[in-house]
Amino acid sequence: MTHPQIIYRLLGAAEWQRAQAAGSFLGTEHDRRDGFIHFSTAEQVAETAARYYAGQAALLLVGVSVPALGDALRWEPSRGGALFPHLYASLPVGAVVRIEELTLGADGKHLFPRDLA
Repeated sequence: MTHPQIIYRLLGAAEWQRAQAAGSFLGTEHDRRDGFIHFSTAEQVAETAARYYAGQAALLLVGVSVPALGDALRWEPSRGGALFPHLYASLPVGAVVRIEELTLGADGKHLFPRDLA
């Protein structure tokens, strides 16, 4: 199976500002409890947003370069057996290649850029 070159993380604006100031994102409390930082592929991220960030405004879509993460990134089964990217290290802000502010549609769901890959 070929993995994508970019994976995505949903973050609140304040979380991203703290990561930028520190030079890396250490994960949320949920990530730290699980022992890795959760990511999604372009195909998975809308469902992740609906499940865990429903109705949350000021949400950022953070695109991360897979090659920049090296061996600390693992693809592991999660929701329905699908492989999800999990980072067993902090996320260096230098690995981020894209940041988009997500808005909420009239139905309360996040609107994603059409060009996610």
